[in-house]
Amino acid sequence: MANIEIKEGEFTSTIYGMIRDSRFNEAVQVLNNQLQTHQRSRAALSLLGYCYYQMQDFVNASDCYEQLSMMHPEVEEYRMYYSQALYKACLYAEAMKVACQIDNPARQGEVIKLQAGIKYGEEDLPGAKSLVEQCPADDPDTEINLGCLLFKEHRYEEACQKFTTAIQILGYKADLSYNIALCHYMMKQYAPALKHIADIIEKGIREHPELSVGMTTEGIDVRSVGNSLTLHETALVEAFNLKAAIEYQLKNFEAACEALTDMPPRGEEELDAVSLHNQALMNMDTDATQGFEKLQFLLQQNPFPPETFGNLLILYVKYEYYDLAADVLAENAHLTYKFLSTYLYDFLEAVITRQTSPEEAYRKLDEMATKQTETLRKLTKQVQEARVNQDDESVKKTVNEYDEALERYIPILMQQAKIYWDMENYQQVEKIFRKSVEFCNEHDTWKLNVAHVLFMKTQFKEATGFYEPIVKKNYDNILNVSAIVLANLCVAYIMQSQNEEAEELMRKIEKEEEQVAYQDPEKKIYHLCIVNLVIGTLYCAKGNYEFGISRVIKSLEPYSKKLGTDTWYYAKRCFLSLIENMSKHMIMMRDSVIQECIQFLECCEMYGREVKALIEQPLEAEPMHPGKNTVTYESRLLKGLLLQLI
Repeated sequence: MANIEIKEGEFTSTIYGMIRDSRFNEAVQVLNNQLQTHQRSRAALSLLGYCYYQMQDFVNASDCYEQLSMMHPEVEEYRMYYSQALYKACLYAEAMKVACQIDNPARQGEVIKLQAGIKYGEEDLPGAKSLVEQCPADDPDTEINLGCLLFKEHRYEEACQKFTTAIQILGYKADLSYNIALCHYMMKQYAPALKHIADIIEKGIREHPELSVGMTTEGIDVRSVGNSLTLHETALVEAFNLKAAIEYQLKNFEAACEALTDMPPRGEEELDAVSLHNQALMNMDTDATQGFEKLQFLLQQNPFPPETFGNLLILYVKYEYYDLAADVLAENAHLTYKFLSTYLYDFLEAVITRQTSPEEAYRKLDEMATKQTETLRKLTKQVQEARVNQDDESVKKTVNEYDEALERYIPILMQQAKIYWDMENYQQVEKIFRKSVEFCNEHDTWKLNVAHVLFMKTQFKEATGFYEPIVKKNYDNILNVSAIVLANLCVAYIMQSQNEEAEELMRKIEKEEEQVAYQDPEKKIYHLCIVNLVIGTLYCAKGNYEFGISRVIKSLEPYSKKLGTDTWYYAKRCFLSLIENMSKHMIMMRDSVIQECIQFLECCEMYGREVKALIEQPLEAEPMHPGKNTVTYESRLLKGLLLQLI
């Protein structure tokens, strides 16, 4: 488009045609070309500023309006647009400076609203409130602005009422509907929040099919819709982000990821900060490296989503990058008070300390645990009193507070337990869990970890008592249960001579896997395979290598579907143990078994070219050679060792 020559007479009608059809990118190219080849005209510059504003490119829009303000200081509209563009670009000090230069009684109301918005952006809430109070009480914008201020003060119910009043006066507006949904989300009222989100999405799809909602999820390759004002006015991006957040909170992780791909398609460079943050967070399990890169990038932007700082630190701790977490805390001390609660700061500090001084870390965690247990006891008493007084509202509120306090207590407890788990001191881990039984005996994470500890202590009967309720709770969707939980329960059954129960559980898993394979033949499922591998490992550990190895080999058939990073991990441990004991002449194996092992390793070599032998840490300084990090490479090594032995 940049090379098209437009005659003077045709220029304005051509540009207006492009703007009318929302072809702002093309209009910008033509206008820039025109401004480079001809004298800078007021009309062209004004249209260019308008196009940039429509494209949400506020920095370039502000540049255009700045030039217009200097060329035509008598036109106050340009100063107004200039200030608005600076405000939208988050350049608050500059925006306020320009706004203060507008001295026209007719524009007083607009200027006060703009200044209130700037103060709000700067988080000067008292300043914003004093300006909003100068606006007419019957103006719907006043109601909306007061709602925004109440939201910032965490008075979500009152804020919701203000937005509802505004929508009743103005009629349906997507941004107001989103604000109401956000208030419900903050109050953990997910059902009404999702209803408002559904309304926004339905209306957006109906009125703007050109925004290609859901096309990416369907696998249809569509071009980017850009960051147009139309997209902004539909509030679709905000609605899908909020839907993703709700599904994530409800642990519906697939639905959360789908909400992000359902939103109108844009290039990565066009994504807003919230979408980029949510993409990073929700795809950490599949692409942690990119997730960290996105969060690190966002931390350098101004502004960035407030959750970015805390989430980056939590993820560093989760992936055990304690040094990086310590560096980020040290480099951004000014952000800790603004974005981290006292609880989160103390927790992160204690976990990071664990690397240099486990004793000091345990002491810090114990102090935190004591505070949380005191809070939990206090809230338990309040719930009992509210029930005696039959105050349902108070009961509901206090139970929610109790649940939140428990969610703060559990991570502290698990970090204390991990200190001793890493030392393989399972007796001490069990003591820590016993201490917390008063509060945590109904919490799934607590029950699961107690089961693992009892299993490691070979207390199989007690471990079964904890594993069974977890499995029974999901018996109709047994593949939702972690494969290692199913495997450990089967082993516990076998060790108690309850072979029938183990076989029944395995039949149930097999039946569900067959059903999934029928519905989606390409999907890889490893549950039954891992159960068999763990049982095979058990027999190998007991010295019955012939049966154990044969079980391992059979569990990985067919190799095209069952050979994966996790399944190979269990299989190679058995083979390494076999080779070690054979090399020490502690066991003898029949030739037919050795030949079966070699054939198995040759099959792994054939099917394992694209299967990683191990999942590397996402921020590894020196990544493994890609040719060595394959099942093919490792199976050749094992085969070579076996051939040397025979």
